Amino acid sequence: MSEDGVYEVFNERRYAPSVREFSNTLYDAELERNLAAIPDKLAFKIGEVADLIGVKTYVLRYWETEFDQLHPQKSVKNQRVYLKKDVELVFMIKKLLYRDRFSIEGARTALKQLKRDTKQVKALGGQLNAMEEIRHDVEDLLAHIAGIRQLLA
Repeated sequence: MSEDGVYEVFNERRYAPSVREFSNTLYDAELERNLAAIPDKLAFKIGEVADLIGVKTYVLRYWETEFDQLHPQKSVKNQRVYLKKDVELVFMIKKLLYRDRFSIEGARTALKQLKRDTKQVKALGGQLNAMEEIRHDVEDLLAHIAGIRQLLA
């Protein structure tokens, strides 16, 4: 952790780890269980999300000001309406801040890195699919050439 930033907060150590360590620390079994426990609903009110996550509503409001990615929609009555992706993001934020003991800045950086990594994986996935199609085409051509050789022999 030589490249890590260490911050003292209320006599506790909070970390902003180096970029290399993000991919290894973001997902774990407990987070997967939490995400799987999210009910299949289209929208959640702030109180429902707070109960589901285990924090107070004012904490969610504060996180909205600190994390650009977290911006729930507003209903006609001006109530916050969280979509399932917002609830997943809140679980991720809670994990980073509470369990992994990241600072707010460290969690912000981790989420930005996760977004960049996700984009790269999607791009590589598209390239991988194209390469797989080319491989199948080459195999088909080789099989066709082998059939022609048998006919000529």
